[in-house]
Amino acid sequence: MDIIFLRQMRASTIIGVYDWERKAPQTVLLDLEIGIPSEVPCHSDDIGDTIHYAEVCERLRAVLQEQHFLLIEALADFIARLIREEFGAPWVKVAVTKPGILPEVDAVGVQIERGNRPR
Repeated sequence: MDIIFLRQMRASTIIGVYDWERKAPQTVLLDLEIGIPSEVPCHSDDIGDTIHYAEVCERLRAVLQEQHFLLIEALADFIARLIREEFGAPWVKVAVTKPGILPEVDAVGVQIERGNRPR
């Protein structure tokens, strides 16, 4: 399976379990690996035959401005479901990072995989 990846994509959303976290949107960093449904785009060289990563970014940024989450696990699962359902990815790996949220810790995060893992 071929994979599209996006590293350190920045998005803004309300996330956190503490009241102070929920007062204003926070920037989260997303690392995505998205399985491409077929090898067709490798041969056709046609953007219509693949998952358009710019559209993935645009859609995620728009929906995350409207959605609110308590846990980064719930955010990661939401992202994985959206990519699989709206973009037809057979497999996705999502890492969500909240930078600078804890004293003396650079970042905290979670990583999940959903769908049929590539071989």
